Amino acid sequence: MRVPVISADSTPLMPTKPSRARRWIKDGKAIGKFDKLGIFYVQLLSEPSDVETQEIVIGLDPGKLFSGIAVQSQKFTLQMLHLVLPFKTVKERMETRSMMRRNRRGRRINRKLSFNARNHRQARFDNRRNSKLPPSIRANKDLEYRVISLLLQLYPIKTLVIEEVEARGNKGFSPVMVGQRYQISRLSELADVVLKKGWETSNLRKHLGLHKEKSDKSLQIPETHAVDAVTLASSEFVKYQTWAGAKNHGASWVGSVDITESQFTIVRRPPISRRQLHLMSFSKGGNRRKYGGSATRHRFRKGDFVKASQGTKTFFGWVSGDTEKQVSVSDANWKRLGQCTVKKVKLIRRSTGLIITAVKTARVASLWCTLCD
Repeated sequence: MRVPVISADSTPLMPTKPSRARRWIKDGKAIGKFDKLGIFYVQLLSEPSDVETQEIVIGLDPGKLFSGIAVQSQKFTLQMLHLVLPFKTVKERMETRSMMRRNRRGRRINRKLSFNARNHRQARFDNRRNSKLPPSIRANKDLEYRVISLLLQLYPIKTLVIEEVEARGNKGFSPVMVGQRYQISRLSELADVVLKKGWETSNLRKHLGLHKEKSDKSLQIPETHAVDAVTLASSEFVKYQTWAGAKNHGASWVGSVDITESQFTIVRRPPISRRQLHLMSFSKGGNRRKYGGSATRHRFRKGDFVKASQGTKTFFGWVSGDTEKQVSVSDANWKRLGQCTVKKVKLIRRSTGLIITAVKTARVASLWCTLCD
């Protein structure tokens, strides 16, 4: 494993060994911090002795429900991330919002009048001619973009390798393809973007001897999506090249890369409902109850990471709701762990809009150790 290092002016430098990072902190040469992805890094308090950097690459394997991201150098796997995308949640909420809007418009129509005299607003323009991204796809791409932007603050990355998706049939109905060009154009402003086809990723993964879990891609393990991200990042160090001699010709793999243990992080958005002024059913007396929003009646906000105790049980989780005297605390899957009184809930970290579950050390299952030139 390697610890990210940044300079006093927040410039990313080459990662270092954990033992050296601990020594820097002990000697007062650096301070340790955690970023919004739960990654521990050190910031130097003085000018570094060397600012030269080696090549570090980010690999992105985009998907509809899950995406994989990896940070790889030639000698170390620095980070592996599994993104749980909000596609389904956003899509369901947009459908609910549309239905609620139709219901509100239907209630204001006086059906005792003739059709021509009713309160019907004519369409002012054709709103189906633009090329906007659907909200569910935009939410997916925004999460990927945010995670990559945070990684760029820790590592001196100049290249992003992205798997280019080619859907069969009508490509306008593929959620992965619809936002693909939009994402590539945004990421190209951050670093150099290299596109790889799916078959190229598959061939290199087989050459590296990495195992991919295909039976259940929802499993939150490196072998589902992070393995392809590691493969994509490794493609900058191991290439398939053709050669030709006087009497023969062919092709072979050239280069070397080491796949090592690294922190494996599961990233998702907290499924917090937006504040609603109009609920599904009309309230008696016209008094609408509070629904949605990130605020609570106490000093906490939804998504805050807290330490809570309930009787003899103590647990860590995220604030997911509240009652008049209690705070609801949930786990990373947003399942409630318990409702605790406010006095027994201690704030650890304010909400960042991300739910982070980090596995300290993990490694992609492999039958292979090191490739040689």
